[in-house]
Amino acid sequence: MRCCIMNESNAREMSQKFTKIVATVGPASTSSEVLEGLIREGVNVIRLNFSHGEHAIHAATVEKVKAIDAQLGTHTALLADMQGPKLRVGMMEDGAELVNGAQLTIKVGEGTGNAEVAWTRYEKFAADVKAGEPVLLDDGKLRLRVDETNGVDTVVCTVEHGGILHSRKGLNLPSTAISLPSLTEKDQEDLAFALSIGVDWIGLSFVRSSADVIDLRERIQQAGSHARIVAKVEKPEAVDDLEGIVKAADSVMIARGDLGVEVPMEQVPMIQKRTIELCQRAGKPVIVATQMMESMVDNIAPTRAEVTDVANAVFDGADAVMLSGETSVGKHPIEVIKAMRAIVTEIEKEPRIYYTHREQRHVRPERLVTDAICYNACELAQRIGAQAIVTMTFSGYTAYKVASQRPNAPIHVFTGNRNILGQLALCWGVVAHHYDKMISTDHTISDVKTILQREGAVGDGDRIIHVASMPIAEAGMSNMLKVSEI
Repeated sequence: MRCCIMNESNAREMSQKFTKIVATVGPASTSSEVLEGLIREGVNVIRLNFSHGEHAIHAATVEKVKAIDAQLGTHTALLADMQGPKLRVGMMEDGAELVNGAQLTIKVGEGTGNAEVAWTRYEKFAADVKAGEPVLLDDGKLRLRVDETNGVDTVVCTVEHGGILHSRKGLNLPSTAISLPSLTEKDQEDLAFALSIGVDWIGLSFVRSSADVIDLRERIQQAGSHARIVAKVEKPEAVDDLEGIVKAADSVMIARGDLGVEVPMEQVPMIQKRTIELCQRAGKPVIVATQMMESMVDNIAPTRAEVTDVANAVFDGADAVMLSGETSVGKHPIEVIKAMRAIVTEIEKEPRIYYTHREQRHVRPERLVTDAICYNACELAQRIGAQAIVTMTFSGYTAYKVASQRPNAPIHVFTGNRNILGQLALCWGVVAHHYDKMISTDHTISDVKTILQREGAVGDGDRIIHVASMPIAEAGMSNMLKVSEI
C-alpha cells in the first residue's frame, strides 16, 4: 500500500477548514519559507499569475510547492492564471494628471505618455471603439468618452473624471466588442509552459462565451495534460452566457475587479450569488476573488467591511476565497492567511451553511445512480450525524457531487489517481488521500477506517459514510452506500 498520510499537526488541522483559500504568489511570497508558512496556515491553492513574472520564476515556485507538499504530506493545487486580453496603457510621465473636460489622445504603439497623450499596445483599439463609448482607466478610477477615432491608430477622448494616470494601468472598454481572442499569443505560450510544469488548473481570463472554454479544453487535451479549467467571469458577455460557461468549465472564478468595471458595480453582488448557486447545482467549484482583504497589502489587520465580505462569500457557499496583491506583493502575506482562516472557521460554525439539498436539474442518464448515491450519502450523514464521508474515486466526480451538497462532515477522498490530488484541493470540504490498494470492498473500507483513525480524523464511536463502486477493483461508477462505525 502506498498512501500519503499527513505527518505534521498543521497539515492535519487544515482538514478542519471546509472553505479553501487561494493565494497568489509574487515577490513577497516566492521564498520557500513564506510558501511553507502560507500552506501551514491554510492555503490550499497556489495561484501563478502569468500577467507578471518570468517562466523560470513560476517553474521554481512549482518545485518549491511540490517539495513542501512532500514534506508536510499535503496536496496543494497549482493554478496557472492566464493574462488574457488584458488591455493597458503604456509608460506615463510621473504626475501625468488628466483634467476634467480636457482631451486625451490614445495612440496605438509604444511611447511615454503625458497629460495629453497615452499609448496602448492593443493594435485594434482604434478599429474597435466607436464615438460615444466609454473608456475606463485604472480599474475605472478615471473615465473618458470617445470623441472620434481614425479607425487605425488614434482615438481622441474627453476626460469625464480625471486624476493621475500611472504607467501600465488597465484599460477597460465596457461597451466595446473587442476583437482579441480569449487566448492571445502570449497566453498560448504561457499555456504550453504551464502545462509542461504540471499545473492542476488553468485560469481562463476574460471569458466571453462557453466557446472560449471549449477551445481551451481542446488545447489542453491535445497537450495530453490532466489540467482542468477555471473560467473567470469578468465580462458582461460572460454574465449573459453564465449557464453555458458553468456547464463547459470545471470551475468558475468570480473576478470582481474587472467585473466591477465592465458591468455596473451594483450588479456584482447578485452576479456573485447567482454564479455560486449555478456552480453548486452543477457540482463545480466556485472561487470568489479580488479585493477581499486588500487593505492588508499594507496593514496588519483587515477592515471590518473586508471581514464581512469574506464571511458573506463563505455564507453564500463559495468553495474558495482568493487573495491577490495581499499575498503576492503585500507586507504581511502570512498574517493575511491567518486572518482569512480565522474568518472562515468562525463562519463555518454556523449551521445554516450546511446541507443545501441542491439536486441537479438535469442529470445525465449514465450518471443517474451515482448522483443519487452522492445526494443520499449527504442526507444520511445529516440524519445520523456522521463524522466523515469517504468516497473512492478515480475521476473525482463523486467528490465534487458530494461537496456540492455542503455536508456538515469532512469529505475524505481516496484515489489511486495522483493527477486529481491537487485538483481536489480547490473543492469545498475535501481532504484528498493517495490510495491504490484496491483488493476488495470490505478490505478497503477497513483499511480506510484505520488510516482515518491514525490521522485523528475520526475516533471511537464515530460513524462514517462510504461511497464506492462494487466491485471496487474495477473502479467503475459509484453504486454503493454503506455506514460503518469506529
